[in-house]
Amino acid sequence: METLKYRVIKTKTQYNQYCKELENLLEKEGGKRMQDEIDLLTLLIEKWDSEHNSFDEVDPIRLLHSLMEEHNIKPKDLVHLLDVSKGYVSEILHYKKGLSKDVLRKLSKYFKVSQEAFNRPYKLKVAENSRFKNASVMNTTKKLVPS
Repeated sequence: METLKYRVIKTKTQYNQYCKELENLLEKEGGKRMQDEIDLLTLLIEKWDSEHNSFDEVDPIRLLHSLMEEHNIKPKDLVHLLDVSKGYVSEILHYKKGLSKDVLRKLSKYFKVSQEAFNRPYKLKVAENSRFKNASVMNTTKKLVPS
């Protein structure tokens, strides 16, 4: 009987090992057997992620900071990864600009997490609104009372 090459992930070490293996397989060009291996590793990794990651509790920018630290990525690396300006990356990381759909897709693909992890509402720090105690007043409309 043939021994299994891959098993259900039970430890963080095994998870990291499978992630590296998946990255190596994705870099190679192969046939049907390799595609089956990629599909199996992806399934095992996604199962681990869904059971062990609590992305629901983290706002997208904190999640991005965490993933950057975990993967040893600096903001300048994000500039090349996302194909955007340094200023835009800085504004994202400092809660001044939201994530565009394109950036959201690229991040989820690169970090191998669901798009929903980055597609969650969070508060922006907008300088124009900083003088207001409640920035939501910027979105109110005044009704003019006829005199």
